[in-house]
Amino acid sequence: MIETFRNAWKIPDLRKKLIFTFFIIVIYRVGGTVPVPFLDSAALKSWFEQSENTGNFFSYLNVLSGGNFSKATLLALSVSPYINAQIIIQLLTYALPPLERLAHEGPEGRKKLDKITKYFALLIAIFQGWAYYLTLSKAGAVVYTDGFAKVFAEIVIIACFTAGASMTIWLGEEINAKGIGNGISMLLFAGIIARGPAAVIGLVQLMQTGNAKNMILVPIIIIVFVLMIAFIIFMNEAERRIPIQYAKRVVGRKQYGGQNTFIPVKIAMSGVLPIIFAMAFVSLPSTLEMFIKPNPGSFYDKFLSWFRYTHPVYAIIYFLLIIGFNYFYVSMQYNPVEIANNLRQNNGGIPGIRPGKPTSDYIKRILGKITLVGAIFLGVIAIFPIIFTAITKMNIAMGGTSILIVVAVALETVRTMESQMMMRHHKGFLE
Repeated sequence: MIETFRNAWKIPDLRKKLIFTFFIIVIYRVGGTVPVPFLDSAALKSWFEQSENTGNFFSYLNVLSGGNFSKATLLALSVSPYINAQIIIQLLTYALPPLERLAHEGPEGRKKLDKITKYFALLIAIFQGWAYYLTLSKAGAVVYTDGFAKVFAEIVIIACFTAGASMTIWLGEEINAKGIGNGISMLLFAGIIARGPAAVIGLVQLMQTGNAKNMILVPIIIIVFVLMIAFIIFMNEAERRIPIQYAKRVVGRKQYGGQNTFIPVKIAMSGVLPIIFAMAFVSLPSTLEMFIKPNPGSFYDKFLSWFRYTHPVYAIIYFLLIIGFNYFYVSMQYNPVEIANNLRQNNGGIPGIRPGKPTSDYIKRILGKITLVGAIFLGVIAIFPIIFTAITKMNIAMGGTSILIVVAVALETVRTMESQMMMRHHKGFLE
């Protein structure tokens, strides 16, 4: 990875793109320090410290925003409205024929889908900004709560959150257009990485306490962290190759086809999306608890206690939801019947498998096995920090998801840069 960046820096064009991307990331991080007016920072900090250990949806949003959500800054919503809009539009593409037709219209259709996604992200940002305002108001973090001042403060706060989300989308587009690409992913990567120094300082402070338990646990955490990175890289790069053989055909005096190739099927083909889906569902009860306080000892109180991330029921439901959403997402991405039909139309086939339905059944069996392995991998990455937190009482519950996002974005960025360098170093026709 370091060698890739070093080689890219030697190319003037890529060096400009790297500098521009770094400049945009700096703007994004500076925007995350701009406070939203009419909010009490002391009350906000006290409220979030109390709610951070409940495993609600706000903890997940805080991870995506790089800590900006807990501070209620201008970029508190960060990339979450756009990510949610992308997921929803992608799901609707398979359900609504007009969106499905746009998806198959090539670059122009994708541009229209991107525009629809941005408008939808704006609506989600307005809703999330309003919901966050209500949460802050209930927590006592809003300065003005009566009369016209309350209405004016509400409008300003929601407008600031919405403007910050729109600014994040624009910064991501600038990285796509003038930087190294993967704009939204790069901002998400930068937000998570920005919390790294605070985590390191926290581990150093634990070591400085002189407690024997901390002296043992901190090195274990570092070793586990390194092993998780290696495991994620290995699984992220792992793939199952389905062999494909094309039949020879003669057109005029020339012979075409006859080559052997393969269809690569990634084990972690769905990325972190199943974890995001599962986190959204499993954190709903804990989030509702912030608005509706149950009576101690009631059934509702016991029910909510199951959904605290240190409870075994939470980990089990979380793991099962990840597996279910992984199957759901892969089923939308891969259509075995369509793949089999495309192979037959191009005179291709899988050696030893008859064309048509046998081919689609074979691909379906392969996808089923790969999907299960990928789902278990995502589930283990997601719940292992939860189990570790329950045993050691050290809050790293979102650690696995953060590492998965960081590693995936880093590998994708390296692949993008390598492809751009390859385009600039191709051999000439006369060589």
